[in-house]
Amino acid sequence: MRSRRTTLAVPGSNPRFIEKAQELPADEIFLDLEDAVAPSAKEDARGTVVAALNDGDWTGKTRVVRVNDLETPWAYRDVIEVVEGAGARLDAIMLPKVPDATHVQWLDRLLTQIERATGLPAGRIGIEAQIEDARGMVNIDAIAASSPRLESLVLGPGDLMASLNMKTLVVGEQPPGYTEGDAYHYILMRILMAARANDLQAIDGPYFNVRDVDAFTRVARRSAALGFDGKWVLHPSQIDAGNAVFSPSQDDYDHAELILDAYEHSLGEGRGAARLGDEMIDEASRKMALVIAAKGRAAGLTRRKRFDAPGN
Repeated sequence: MRSRRTTLAVPGSNPRFIEKAQELPADEIFLDLEDAVAPSAKEDARGTVVAALNDGDWTGKTRVVRVNDLETPWAYRDVIEVVEGAGARLDAIMLPKVPDATHVQWLDRLLTQIERATGLPAGRIGIEAQIEDARGMVNIDAIAASSPRLESLVLGPGDLMASLNMKTLVVGEQPPGYTEGDAYHYILMRILMAARANDLQAIDGPYFNVRDVDAFTRVARRSAALGFDGKWVLHPSQIDAGNAVFSPSQDDYDHAELILDAYEHSLGEGRGAARLGDEMIDEASRKMALVIAAKGRAAGLTRRKRFDAPGN
Protein backbone atom coordinates (compact mmCIF):
# COMPACT_ATOMS: atom_id res chain seq x y z
CA MET A 1 0.00 0.00 0.00
CA ARG A 2 1.26 3.48 -0.86
CA SER A 3 2.38 5.67 2.02
CA ARG A 4 -0.06 8.51 2.65
CA ARG A 5 1.01 9.97 6.00
CA THR A 6 0.61 13.43 4.51
CA THR A 7 -1.47 14.30 1.46
CA LEU A 8 -0.71 17.81 0.24
CA ALA A 9 -3.45 19.72 -1.59
CA VAL A 10 -2.10 21.86 -4.45
CA PRO A 11 -4.27 24.07 -6.71
CA GLY A 12 -4.10 22.66 -10.22
CA SER A 13 -4.27 26.16 -11.69
CA ASN A 14 -1.14 27.47 -9.93
CA PRO A 15 2.13 26.45 -11.65
CA ARG A 16 4.26 28.10 -8.96
CA PHE A 17 2.63 26.10 -6.17
CA ILE A 18 2.88 22.93 -8.23
CA GLU A 19 6.60 23.43 -8.82
CA LYS A 20 7.23 24.08 -5.12
CA ALA A 21 5.24 20.99 -4.10
CA GLN A 22 7.72 18.74 -5.90
CA GLU A 23 10.40 19.72 -3.37
CA LEU A 24 8.29 19.14 -0.26
CA PRO A 25 8.44 15.94 1.85
CA ALA A 26 4.73 15.06 1.65
CA ASP A 27 4.06 11.41 0.82
CA GLU A 28 1.27 12.27 -1.61
CA ILE A 29 0.61 15.33 -3.73
CA PHE A 30 -2.83 15.82 -5.17
CA LEU A 31 -3.27 18.41 -7.88
CA ASP A 32 -6.72 19.83 -7.34
CA LEU A 33 -9.19 20.61 -10.12
CA GLU A 34 -12.12 20.98 -7.72
CA ASP A 35 -12.54 23.44 -4.83
CA ALA A 36 -9.14 25.11 -5.21
CA VAL A 37 -9.85 26.14 -8.81
CA ALA A 38 -12.36 28.81 -9.84
CA PRO A 39 -15.03 27.71 -12.34
CA SER A 40 -13.63 30.03 -15.00
CA ALA A 41 -10.17 28.44 -14.66
CA LYS A 42 -11.12 24.75 -14.52
CA GLU A 43 -10.70 23.91 -18.19
CA ASP A 44 -7.28 25.56 -18.48
CA ALA A 45 -6.19 23.91 -15.21
CA ARG A 46 -6.47 20.49 -16.81
CA GLY A 47 -3.66 21.35 -19.21
CA THR A 48 -1.55 22.76 -16.39
CA VAL A 49 -1.98 19.54 -14.42
CA VAL A 50 -1.13 17.32 -17.39
CA ALA A 51 2.03 19.30 -18.11
CA ALA A 52 3.05 19.18 -14.44
CA LEU A 53 2.61 15.41 -14.23
CA ASN A 54 4.57 14.81 -17.43
CA ASP A 55 7.37 17.31 -16.89
CA GLY A 56 7.73 17.48 -13.09
CA ASP A 57 9.99 15.45 -10.82
CA TRP A 58 7.64 13.54 -8.51
CA THR A 59 10.21 11.02 -7.31
CA GLY A 60 9.09 9.22 -4.16
CA LYS A 61 5.63 10.78 -4.16
CA THR A 62 2.19 9.36 -4.82
CA ARG A 63 0.72 11.41 -7.67
CA VAL A 64 -3.01 12.09 -7.52
CA VAL A 65 -5.45 14.43 -9.26
CA ARG A 66 -8.71 15.44 -7.61
CA VAL A 67 -11.34 15.86 -10.31
CA ASN A 68 -14.65 17.63 -9.93
CA ASP A 69 -17.55 15.64 -8.56
CA LEU A 70 -19.89 13.67 -10.77
CA GLU A 71 -22.77 16.12 -10.45
CA THR A 72 -20.78 18.91 -12.15
CA PRO A 73 -20.32 19.54 -15.88
CA TRP A 74 -16.52 19.17 -15.57
CA ALA A 75 -16.04 15.70 -14.13
CA TYR A 76 -15.95 13.52 -17.25
CA ARG A 77 -13.66 15.86 -19.17
CA ASP A 78 -11.36 16.13 -16.13
CA VAL A 79 -10.86 12.37 -16.14
CA ILE A 80 -10.52 11.99 -19.91
CA GLU A 81 -8.05 14.84 -20.45
CA VAL A 82 -5.88 14.05 -17.43
CA VAL A 83 -5.67 10.30 -18.01
CA GLU A 84 -5.27 10.52 -21.78
CA GLY A 85 -2.63 13.22 -21.34
CA ALA A 86 -0.66 11.89 -18.37
CA GLY A 87 -2.08 8.52 -17.33
CA ALA A 88 1.33 6.86 -17.28
CA ARG A 89 2.48 9.43 -14.70
CA LEU A 90 -0.59 9.21 -12.50
CA ASP A 91 -1.13 6.94 -9.49
CA ALA A 92 -4.75 7.67 -8.57
CA ILE A 93 -7.79 9.84 -9.15
CA MET A 94 -9.48 11.40 -6.12
CA LEU A 95 -13.25 11.56 -6.51
CA PRO A 96 -14.94 14.11 -4.23
CA LYS A 97 -18.43 14.18 -2.75
CA VAL A 98 -19.11 10.46 -3.20
CA PRO A 99 -22.68 9.78 -1.99
CA ASP A 100 -22.95 6.12 -3.01
CA ALA A 101 -21.18 3.30 -4.80
CA THR A 102 -22.40 4.26 -8.27
CA HIS A 103 -20.09 7.28 -8.42
CA VAL A 104 -17.00 5.14 -7.84
CA GLN A 105 -18.24 2.51 -10.28
CA TRP A 106 -18.72 5.23 -12.94
CA LEU A 107 -15.12 6.36 -12.50
CA ASP A 108 -13.85 2.77 -12.57
CA ARG A 109 -15.58 2.10 -15.89
CA LEU A 110 -14.43 5.35 -17.45
CA LEU A 111 -10.83 4.68 -16.41
CA THR A 112 -11.00 1.19 -17.90
CA GLN A 113 -12.28 2.54 -21.22
CA ILE A 114 -9.51 5.14 -21.38
CA GLU A 115 -6.84 2.59 -20.47
CA ARG A 116 -8.01 0.24 -23.21
CA ALA A 117 -8.14 3.04 -25.76
CA THR A 118 -4.68 4.40 -24.95
CA GLY A 119 -2.79 1.19 -24.17
CA LEU A 120 -2.31 1.92 -20.48
CA PRO A 121 -2.15 -1.09 -18.11
CA ALA A 122 -5.72 -1.96 -17.16
CA GLY A 123 -6.57 -1.29 -13.54
CA ARG A 124 -3.29 0.37 -12.54
CA ILE A 125 -4.73 3.81 -11.75
CA GLY A 126 -6.30 3.78 -8.30
CA ILE A 127 -9.25 5.67 -6.85
CA GLU A 128 -9.56 7.66 -3.64
CA ALA A 129 -13.15 8.26 -2.52
CA GLN A 130 -13.92 11.38 -0.53
CA ILE A 131 -16.78 11.11 1.97
CA GLU A 132 -18.34 14.54 2.39
CA ASP A 133 -21.99 14.31 3.36
CA ALA A 134 -24.53 12.34 5.37
CA ARG A 135 -25.47 10.18 2.37
CA GLY A 136 -21.88 9.14 1.89
CA MET A 137 -21.55 8.22 5.56
CA VAL A 138 -24.75 6.14 5.49
CA ASN A 139 -23.61 4.35 2.31
CA ILE A 140 -19.97 4.01 3.28
CA ASP A 141 -19.85 0.20 3.42
CA ALA A 142 -21.11 -0.09 -0.16
CA ILE A 143 -18.73 2.67 -1.27
CA ALA A 144 -15.78 0.89 0.33
CA ALA A 145 -16.61 -2.32 -1.54
CA SER A 146 -17.47 -0.66 -4.85
CA SER A 147 -14.28 -1.15 -6.90
CA PRO A 148 -11.00 -3.08 -6.85
CA ARG A 149 -9.32 0.19 -7.83
CA LEU A 150 -10.30 1.83 -4.56
CA GLU A 151 -7.27 2.55 -2.36
CA SER A 152 -8.50 4.92 0.33
CA LEU A 153 -11.47 6.58 1.98
CA VAL A 154 -10.89 10.26 2.68
CA LEU A 155 -12.81 12.41 5.15
CA GLY A 156 -14.02 15.72 3.71
CA PRO A 157 -14.81 17.50 6.98
CA GLY A 158 -15.95 20.91 5.73
CA ASP A 159 -18.75 19.71 3.48
CA LEU A 160 -19.67 16.97 5.93
CA MET A 161 -19.99 19.46 8.79
CA ALA A 162 -22.24 21.59 6.60
CA SER A 163 -24.28 18.53 5.60
CA LEU A 164 -24.88 17.74 9.27
CA ASN A 165 -25.66 21.38 10.18
CA MET A 166 -22.82 21.26 12.68
CA LYS A 167 -22.48 24.56 14.55
CA THR A 168 -18.90 25.49 13.76
CA LEU A 169 -16.98 27.56 11.22
CA VAL A 170 -13.52 26.10 11.92
CA VAL A 171 -12.92 22.98 9.84
CA GLY A 172 -11.44 20.24 11.99
CA GLU A 173 -12.22 21.75 15.39
CA GLN A 174 -14.86 20.73 17.90
CA PRO A 175 -18.16 22.64 17.56
CA PRO A 176 -18.69 25.30 20.25
CA GLY A 177 -20.78 23.95 23.10
CA TYR A 178 -19.77 20.32 22.56
CA THR A 179 -17.90 19.66 25.77
CA GLU A 180 -18.35 15.92 26.25
CA GLY A 181 -16.06 13.69 24.21
CA ASP A 182 -15.23 14.14 20.53
CA ALA A 183 -17.90 15.23 18.04
CA TYR A 184 -16.01 13.49 15.23
CA HIS A 185 -15.34 10.16 16.93
CA TYR A 186 -18.23 8.28 15.33
CA ILE A 187 -17.42 9.71 11.90
CA LEU A 188 -13.77 8.76 12.14
CA MET A 189 -14.49 5.26 13.43
CA ARG A 190 -17.17 4.66 10.79
CA ILE A 191 -14.75 5.56 8.01
CA LEU A 192 -12.00 3.48 9.61
CA MET A 193 -14.17 0.38 10.02
CA ALA A 194 -15.38 0.51 6.40
CA ALA A 195 -11.81 1.02 5.17
CA ARG A 196 -10.29 -1.83 7.16
CA ALA A 197 -13.10 -4.24 6.27
CA ASN A 198 -12.13 -3.73 2.62
CA ASP A 199 -8.33 -3.45 2.98
CA LEU A 200 -8.32 0.28 2.26
CA GLN A 201 -6.45 3.16 3.80
CA ALA A 202 -8.26 5.74 5.91
CA ILE A 203 -7.19 9.37 5.50
CA ASP A 204 -8.25 12.18 7.84
CA GLY A 205 -9.30 15.51 6.35
CA PRO A 206 -7.58 18.89 6.59
CA TYR A 207 -7.22 21.33 9.46
CA PHE A 208 -7.80 24.80 8.06
CA ASN A 209 -5.88 26.98 10.53
CA VAL A 210 -2.58 26.41 8.76
CA ARG A 211 -0.55 28.69 11.04
CA ASP A 212 -1.43 26.77 14.22
CA VAL A 213 0.80 23.73 13.85
CA ASP A 214 0.27 22.75 17.50
CA ALA A 215 -3.49 22.55 16.93
CA PHE A 216 -2.95 20.60 13.71
CA THR A 217 -0.74 18.16 15.60
CA ARG A 218 -3.33 17.73 18.35
CA VAL A 219 -6.07 16.95 15.84
CA ALA A 220 -3.82 14.63 13.81
CA ARG A 221 -2.92 12.64 16.93
CA ARG A 222 -6.61 11.92 17.46
CA SER A 223 -7.07 10.10 14.15
CA ALA A 224 -3.58 8.56 14.27
CA ALA A 225 -4.39 7.03 17.67
CA LEU A 226 -7.48 5.39 16.19
CA GLY A 227 -5.45 3.88 13.35
CA PHE A 228 -5.79 6.30 10.44
CA ASP A 229 -2.99 6.13 7.87
CA GLY A 230 -2.57 9.85 7.26
CA LYS A 231 -4.05 13.30 6.99
CA TRP A 232 -4.48 16.05 4.45
CA VAL A 233 -2.14 19.01 4.74
CA LEU A 234 -2.89 22.42 3.28
CA HIS A 235 0.42 24.15 3.90
CA PRO A 236 4.10 23.15 3.97
CA SER A 237 4.24 24.01 7.68
CA GLN A 238 1.96 21.03 8.44
CA ILE A 239 3.96 18.39 6.57
CA ASP A 240 6.72 17.58 9.07
CA ALA A 241 4.22 17.43 11.92
CA GLY A 242 1.92 15.13 9.94
CA ASN A 243 4.74 12.80 8.90
CA ALA A 244 5.87 12.53 12.51
CA VAL A 245 2.39 11.90 13.92
CA PHE A 246 1.57 9.14 11.45
CA SER A 247 4.94 7.40 11.80
CA PRO A 248 5.78 5.12 14.73
CA SER A 249 8.50 6.24 17.10
CA GLN A 250 11.91 4.65 16.67
CA ASP A 251 11.43 2.68 19.90
CA ASP A 252 8.01 1.39 18.87
CA TYR A 253 9.30 0.42 15.44
CA ASP A 254 12.28 -1.45 16.90
CA HIS A 255 10.03 -3.21 19.38
CA ALA A 256 7.62 -4.29 16.64
CA GLU A 257 10.45 -5.78 14.58
CA LEU A 258 11.75 -7.62 17.66
CA ILE A 259 8.28 -9.08 18.30
CA LEU A 260 8.14 -10.38 14.73
CA ASP A 261 11.60 -11.93 15.02
CA ALA A 262 10.88 -13.49 18.41
CA TYR A 263 7.59 -14.98 17.26
CA GLU A 264 9.11 -16.37 14.07
CA HIS A 265 11.90 -17.95 16.12
CA SER A 266 9.35 -19.48 18.48
CA LEU A 267 7.33 -20.96 15.61
CA GLY A 268 10.52 -22.44 14.21
CA GLU A 269 10.97 -24.30 17.48
CA GLY A 270 7.42 -25.58 17.40
CA ARG A 271 5.95 -23.21 19.99
CA GLY A 272 2.91 -20.99 19.38
CA ALA A 273 3.82 -18.44 22.04
CA ALA A 274 7.08 -16.69 22.73
CA ARG A 275 8.76 -14.49 25.25
CA LEU A 276 10.51 -11.22 24.56
CA GLY A 277 12.14 -10.07 27.78
CA ASP A 278 9.32 -10.00 30.32
CA GLU A 279 6.64 -9.84 27.62
CA MET A 280 4.59 -12.83 26.43
CA ILE A 281 3.73 -12.66 22.72
CA ASP A 282 1.45 -14.73 20.49
CA GLU A 283 -0.34 -14.53 17.13
CA ALA A 284 -2.29 -11.44 18.19
CA SER A 285 0.99 -9.77 19.15
CA ARG A 286 2.37 -10.61 15.71
CA LYS A 287 -0.61 -8.98 13.96
CA MET A 288 -0.29 -5.81 16.04
CA ALA A 289 3.46 -5.70 15.43
CA LEU A 290 2.96 -6.08 11.68
CA VAL A 291 0.95 -2.84 11.61
CA ILE A 292 3.65 -0.84 13.39
CA ALA A 293 6.49 -2.45 11.43
CA ALA A 294 4.78 -1.76 8.11
CA LYS A 295 4.24 1.88 9.00
CA GLY A 296 7.84 2.21 10.14
CA ARG A 297 9.18 0.71 6.94
CA ALA A 298 6.93 2.94 4.83
CA ALA A 299 8.25 5.93 6.77
CA GLY A 300 11.82 4.92 5.95
CA LEU A 301 12.84 3.99 9.50
CA THR A 302 15.86 1.74 9.98
CA ARG A 303 15.86 -0.66 12.90
CA ARG A 304 18.49 -0.10 15.59
CA LYS A 305 17.99 -3.25 17.64
CA ARG A 306 18.61 -6.86 16.62
CA PHE A 307 16.96 -9.96 17.97
CA ASP A 308 19.15 -12.32 19.95
CA ALA A 309 17.62 -15.78 20.18
CA PRO A 310 17.63 -17.32 23.66
CA GLY A 311 20.77 -19.34 24.19
CA ASN A 312 22.82 -17.42 21.62
